[in-house]
Amino acid sequence: MAFGRSSRTKTPVEPVTLKILVAGGFGVGKTTLVGAVSEIRPLRTEEVLTEAGRPVDDLHGVESKTTTTVAMDFGRITLREDLVLYLFGTPGQDRFWFLWDELAQGALGAVVLADTRRLEDSFAAIDYFERRGIPFTVAVNCFEGARRYPTDTVRAALDLDPEVELVMCDARDRESVKSVLVAVVEHALVLADREHAPVAT
Repeated sequence: MAFGRSSRTKTPVEPVTLKILVAGGFGVGKTTLVGAVSEIRPLRTEEVLTEAGRPVDDLHGVESKTTTTVAMDFGRITLREDLVLYLFGTPGQDRFWFLWDELAQGALGAVVLADTRRLEDSFAAIDYFERRGIPFTVAVNCFEGARRYPTDTVRAALDLDPEVELVMCDARDRESVKSVLVAVVEHALVLADREHAPVAT
């Protein structure tokens, strides 16, 4: 019996799944970023902001925000046939940071989403990942109407180590977000290879 091309069946590829966190300050666009790129309907745990939360939720610069993430956002994107990313968006307010340790378990890397109007809100997330040795990339969400700054200026303001990549993005745009996620994965894999490289004697 002759076997032609049509009779061959392609062996299904078992994809590698990687966990990526999306972190940053309150109202910086984490939920938007996950929703823009997820190929499934994102799981969201948003609640309406109330008057009781006004003393603890700083709405400066995001006065039109009406909801907030209270646990996490979850999405999924297939970058290649053999590579799937699971995205976990962290809550931005200080009072929900106890959830971060659970979400960070097994993460390959993270995106720290930043807003140049409120850069100080990024410090806590940057410090968190630096202390735990989790590779991260800083993505500046270019909001409409926000002043644009040179990359070097933003790097200096955030006091980033030289190996931390900083990119500009639009959290609403799928292709822009995909570029950020690719940067995170590549950065994390480079660091992993460096850690496992044989030490010269």
